Amino acid sequence: MAISMIQFSYKSETVGNLVKNPEDRSVAVKNLIEKLGGKLLAFYYTYGDYDGFLIADMPDNTSTLATVMAAFSAGGTAKLKTTVLITVEEAMAAMKKASGLKLKQPKG
Repeated sequence: MAISMIQFSYKSETVGNLVKNPEDRSVAVKNLIEKLGGKLLAFYYTYGDYDGFLIADMPDNTSTLATVMAAFSAGGTAKLKTTVLITVEEAMAAMKKASGLKLKQPKG
């Protein structure tokens, strides 16, 4: 399981095409994600630095990267940002692992 948030910004031409011919882009994204064995958990449009974001549950991070590469190479997006999401359980496991570790500080 590799859950990620992928933020996206459309190119101006893409926005123009969507205004002329409205289309539910979550369907195409869902199909792409499912081809790689994943599941689309959420798809939202937003205000701000990005036009929207999606949350995907993929089999692994390689599949997540393949999804991003396929979407970006299609040419409709201006920028993408992927953030790996960590569950509370995963974070707790990391905290337990970290509790016995010490980083030696540089000599100064």
